[in-house]
Amino acid sequence: MRRKRDIIISGFSKLLKEDKLKLVAEYFENPGEVVSLLKSFWHSDESQQKLFDEFSENTITNFYIPYGIAPNVIINGRTYLVPMVIEESSVVAAASASAKFWSERGGFHSEILGTKKVGQVHFSWTGETHVLYAMLPSLKRSLIESVKPITANMEKRGGGILDIELVDLTHEIEHYYQFLVTFETKDSMGANFINSVLEEFGQTLKVFLSEQVHLADEHRQCEIIMAILSNYTPECVVKTWVECPLNQLDNVDEKLDGEAFARKFEKAVKIAHVDVFRATTHNKGIYNGIDAVAIATGNDFRAIEAAGHAYASRNGRYESLSRVEIEDGMFRFILEVPMAVGTVGGLTSLHPLAKQSLELLGNPTATELMMIASVMGMANNFSAVKSLTTKGIQAGHMKMHLFNILNHFKANDEEKNAATEHFKDQKVSFASVGQYIASLRK
Repeated sequence: MRRKRDIIISGFSKLLKEDKLKLVAEYFENPGEVVSLLKSFWHSDESQQKLFDEFSENTITNFYIPYGIAPNVIINGRTYLVPMVIEESSVVAAASASAKFWSERGGFHSEILGTKKVGQVHFSWTGETHVLYAMLPSLKRSLIESVKPITANMEKRGGGILDIELVDLTHEIEHYYQFLVTFETKDSMGANFINSVLEEFGQTLKVFLSEQVHLADEHRQCEIIMAILSNYTPECVVKTWVECPLNQLDNVDEKLDGEAFARKFEKAVKIAHVDVFRATTHNKGIYNGIDAVAIATGNDFRAIEAAGHAYASRNGRYESLSRVEIEDGMFRFILEVPMAVGTVGGLTSLHPLAKQSLELLGNPTATELMMIASVMGMANNFSAVKSLTTKGIQAGHMKMHLFNILNHFKANDEEKNAATEHFKDQKVSFASVGQYIASLRK
């Protein structure tokens, strides 16, 4: 009998993996089948499976996502095979098509605009603001001195603390201040390094204030609210672009010459600058490409997206991350995104496929990986807007989605081959595929 779903489970994390699995299976009609299914996704190598289990908590199995390749990606004159991990149909195909298109027009261009990361120590202090600022030079020295054991190795690699800024936010929240700290973390994403430094800063601040004998007793203490990195990195930014003469766009759409296509494309991107509904979907398409590279290389795609969406709102409204420039007979499509990635440490060093992905990319530095990921974001964005402004998004997307629909109807190989041939020149929809499969089975 199935376990009632309203029962509170105590001590789940302390159970053995097999026991966790059996307990979860009791929530299904056929527990034995569920256990067999979940176990079928375990790695055959026990040591590899143990590694995967330890990436997260309460692990009972693995969840597979396709690992694809986008070939012919030319970035600053160098050609890459780019690994992409994503479950959405047409993303890898769109990136590949865009890469092929631009490989014949000079490829993608990319440059790093900055690599600063950000962290904050949030604290409350009841003294007068000007007194805190007067103590700032000596306080900064104490802060930097206190973290030398933490920063020593990073400094040897050319990174470390870049600046410490005291921010007065007492006009927003009573007695609230923060240290806004900027870092250079080189090829590491740096989250653990930054958080370790910030937490030590918090303790040093408390000690520093307690030793200031010229302060009133009530001002020799402060409350550390929290110390944590920020995933918003407006000074860790990569710029990517493609460009070509307008006449090299003449064959993109049979109904439009190159300039007419470029102007229509430009309008579509401008709409994403003024309309939040369109901007959200527009930018999501960019992150189809960026996230796929981030996952493939063991990077935190959620942090990357959070930074990008905040950056898209930096002008007071949520806007497109990409833009178009048309001047002097040239079409230029540009993407600027903040992106904190790493190529050493964390999953990049532990996950076997993440390590393989980085090797496939030539073991890039963090800045090179920023450029590669942003290029795949631009590639998907270009393909999406090109489809939207010409044949429509569904024509290509649903063709790529065809196999998902066929699998839904449990089509065999013979039926899949017949359906693929049939829908070469037919509109694909869930209903039309269902009807076609039904006709075959009659």
